[in-house]
This record gives sequence, C-alpha cells and structure tokens, in this order.
Amino acid sequence: MEDLNRAATSFAKLCEIVAKLRAPGGCPWDREQTNESLLPPLIEEAYEVAGAIRARDDANLREELGDLILLALMHSEIANETGRFNVDQVLEEVTAKLVRRHPHVFATSDVKDADGVVKQWEAIKHEEKKSGATGHYLASLPAALPALMRAQKAQKKAARVNFDWAQLSDVVAKVDEELAEAKEAIASNDPANIADEIGDLLFAVVNLARKSGLDAEETLQTATNKFVARFNQLEDELIKQRKRLGDVALRDMDQIWNEIKMTKHE
Repeated sequence: MEDLNRAATSFAKLCEIVAKLRAPGGCPWDREQTNESLLPPLIEEAYEVAGAIRARDDANLREELGDLILLALMHSEIANETGRFNVDQVLEEVTAKLVRRHPHVFATSDVKDADGVVKQWEAIKHEEKKSGATGHYLASLPAALPALMRAQKAQKKAARVNFDWAQLSDVVAKVDEELAEAKEAIASNDPANIADEIGDLLFAVVNLARKSGLDAEETLQTATNKFVARFNQLEDELIKQRKRLGDVALRDMDQIWNEIKMTKHE
C-alpha cells in the first residue's frame, strides 16, 4: 500500500507539472504542441521502450517508460484543455475495461489457463465493439501498426476463432504456393499483379513465423541487424584493402561476404 501511495503522489505531481507546462506562462514549446504534433514522438518513444526491453537495459527502460507516460499525459492534457476528456476519464476507462475483461479474477468466470483468458478477452472485446459501425471481428485491428505487426495480429486474432492452419506443414505449403505465384507474376511483367502476389507471399511468411512461435517483427529485426553487422565487416575489410564501397564488383564483395559468414560459423 505504501508503494501505491507513493506512486499516486508521483503521478499527481507529474500531472501538475504537465498542466503547468501547458498553462499560460508555461513552456512555449509545450504550449505549441497538439495531439497531431505529438504523434510521431509517441510512436518513437514506444519503439525506444521496445529497444530498451530487447537490450535488457533497466536504466534505459525506466527512462523510456517515463517518456512514454509523459506523452500520454500531454495528450490527455491537450484534450482536457478543449473539453474533450481528461486524464481521470482515461484512467477510469482503462480500469473499468481491465475489470470487465478479467471476469476470472473479478467475477465468476472459471477460466484457468492463459489460452482461455485470451479467448475470453477477445469474446468480451468483440461484444463491446458490436456497437461500432460494422461490429466485424477484425474492425478493431489498428491501421497504424507496422505492416508485419499488423499482419501477425490479424492472423492471431483469426486463429483465436479457429480460422487457422492445422499444421506448420500447411503453412510451409502455402508459402511455396505464394512464391510460385509471385514468380509467375514477375514473368508476366504486370506491376500490379507483382505487387499483389509479393504482398500475399509476405503475408504467408508472417504466418509461417507466427505458426513457428516467432514474432515476425522481431525476427526481421534480428535478420536486419545481422545483415548490418556483416555489411559493416565487409566495409571494414574493403578499407583494409584500400578499396571503397561502390568501386568494388559484386563478385568480389560476395567472396568477402561468404568468408565473413564462414568465420561466424567456425
């Protein structure tokens, strides 16, 4: 209880500071901000939180979480100034939602395992969203998510209502099928068809990652980081040979690249 009281005091103090920064006589920069202008920093801070978690850097994670909370309060304060809503309403709404979607904790549901909790959450969420424009199951899928993340989220939600391949081998077969169709599209030299089929191939590969128990976004990040590290080694080797990127033939660079890969596996 003491920790909760301390957190409540700290939160209230931060709310006061944000309000003061936005008030007449406050910070000129903070006063100029809008929900729209603070959208890029909000997304950037979310990624920085993710980076700190991946790096297992608690000091940085603590700092980045603070920045993320600050931006959430800034957005709430801006809305409050125009009478749309305030931070109390934000907190009350998320609190009510947590209680409502955890009947196995706060009510009489007898769900016992994590899988059951997820399915129950989705069912409750779907019922809540029925009052929306369409009531479609995937209507709440955020359009602003990165493409890989959004694809995997769509697939996971579909899988929760049993729209999913039974075996990993089925997904592999689908990837092979989409790759063949992409090759046919490329041969046809039809740009619209090529884009369509490559999109289907990417979606199938995301599904392969999901079905393999992997996060597609994280998996591609790891692959990209590996590529960057090896490319840096390639560049270093060219510098040793008194050569520059852009002046070396692909064949020669490929030879160095393969040597780097072989060294990695020794």
